[in-house]
Amino acid sequence: MDVKGLVWLGTRTTAFGEMRAFLARLTGVEPWVDEPGLAVFDLPNGDRLEVLGPEGDDPPRREAPLVGLLVDDVDGARRELEAEGVEFVGPVHDGGGGNRWAHFRAPDGHLYELTSRPDHPAHARGA
Repeated sequence: MDVKGLVWLGTRTTAFGEMRAFLARLTGVEPWVDEPGLAVFDLPNGDRLEVLGPEGDDPPRREAPLVGLLVDDVDGARRELEAEGVEFVGPVHDGGGGNRWAHFRAPDGHLYELTSRPDHPAHARGA
C-alpha cells in the first residue's frame, strides 16, 4: 500500500452555518456543494474539506474529524490492513468515477478512511 497523502477531512458539527462560513473565509474557497447540512470545499492543491451538519445516519461520519488517506486501490489497501488485524467499519463505498472509501479503526481508537480519488493531483505527480 502506498499512501500518497492526507487528502480529505470531514467534520460533523452542530455549528454547521458558522463552520461553513469560517472555512470559506479561512480558505478563500466557496463550496462546490453547498446545501443544508453539507458543504464541500475543494482546496487549490486538490484536497477536500467537508462540513456536515448534525443530521445524518452515516455512523463513521458521526466521529469527527475524520481524515482520508489517499491510496490507489482501496480494496487492496483494505485487504492489507485486514491481514494485519485492523478493524474496518462498514463496506467499501463507491461514489462513482473511481472515488471509493472505506473506514477503519486505528490503534488509537479513532476512525480513519482509505480514499481513492483518481482526479487528485497527487496521481498526476506520481506521488
